[in-house]
Amino acid sequence: MAASPSPARAAHHRRVLPRGRRVLDEHMPVHHKLSRVYRLGSALVGVILTFFGVLGLTDNIGFFDTGGDQVGGLSTNGALSVLSVVVGLLLFAGMVRGGNFASSLNITFGGLFLLSGFVNLALLETSFNMLAFELQNVLFSFVVGLLLLVFGMYGRVGSALPHDNPYWQQRHVDEVARARREHDRNEQRTRARLRGEELRRRASLFGSGEDGGAADDGDEGDGLDADGDGGQQGDR
Repeated sequence: MAASPSPARAAHHRRVLPRGRRVLDEHMPVHHKLSRVYRLGSALVGVILTFFGVLGLTDNIGFFDTGGDQVGGLSTNGALSVLSVVVGLLLFAGMVRGGNFASSLNITFGGLFLLSGFVNLALLETSFNMLAFELQNVLFSFVVGLLLLVFGMYGRVGSALPHDNPYWQQRHVDEVARARREHDRNEQRTRARLRGEELRRRASLFGSGEDGGAADDGDEGDGLDADGDGGQQGDR
């Protein structure tokens, strides 16, 4: 009956998927350096937006007041404050989950902030400026968007990613599978070589013991012969 593979080995092989079904592990280890970067980006921007939104809500500004009010040097109203708190909490959720989810969330919100900056730039000084944007809000939206994109794309986009990078492995499944097969073959050769050396060492130890025993038997035989000869001479 064939032995079932260990859970660790089974999990190792589950990561190698055929072409067309390349799925990146959603849950990177907590200590993974990429996951730490994504968490940091989500937490940093989430704190800023939540703080900005809470301060705006405490001022009791009108929900769609286009005149707005100043909070931290930025114009805001009730709608923008609520939106800021919601986005900040979503980024906190990305910080908690980490991994590929946090990266994708940062990229998504980064693109939305950039889009918001361009849209609200066009709506300045119009009656459609429902979020009470001013020029400083547009610049802030651009800065936050770029910051989220940098954090979200770190280690994910580039032409010189290291081969232990999970995103590089996702895009080069065939090479990863070939490297793992070669690694397994090398491990098998190493184990076989170590096993052969151990068997030769044991054989040499047992062989030395047998030679020593044979030598002792020969010495005892010579002693008996000598005694026998002495006895015969005494009889004579």
